[in-house]
Amino acid sequence: MGTVGRQKLSASLEDYLEAIFNLADEAEGARSKDVAEALGVARSSVTGAMQALSEKGLANYRPYGCVTLTRSGRAVAAEVVRKHNILKSFFISVLGVDNDTAQQAACRAEHALGSEIIGRLLSFIEYVTESNKNGHDVADEFRRFHKKHATRQAQMVTQ
Repeated sequence: MGTVGRQKLSASLEDYLEAIFNLADEAEGARSKDVAEALGVARSSVTGAMQALSEKGLANYRPYGCVTLTRSGRAVAAEVVRKHNILKSFFISVLGVDNDTAQQAACRAEHALGSEIIGRLLSFIEYVTESNKNGHDVADEFRRFHKKHATRQAQMVTQ
């Protein structure tokens, strides 16, 4: 989870920052209605989160207006988005997970994994990509291994 000063942000507040970051037009910001829709929450929940983000100095919030991120808010949101994208890429490119499953898993994992783990995942993705350029498709080998292993496990369960 992100930190602001010495305060830790909850996964929920990180989700709000990410949604605003993804929705916001640089000049106008994001509307509460759109944030609520993007996160599948009630507008009243958005209002509470916007107030909390504003109090932490991460968002500029005016009731009935658009919300924008402060410089600090953009920095924290950009890091959450970066983690999300690295995880989603790993789940799709390396593990061979479908887009929807990868999206949902990345949303959950982005809050729990620290910078060291994310950095190593990024290095692994780069390694897999570089290996593929050299004719060694590590990701494909893993997917074949997993399929064979999963099939074997399924057969053991049905016996």
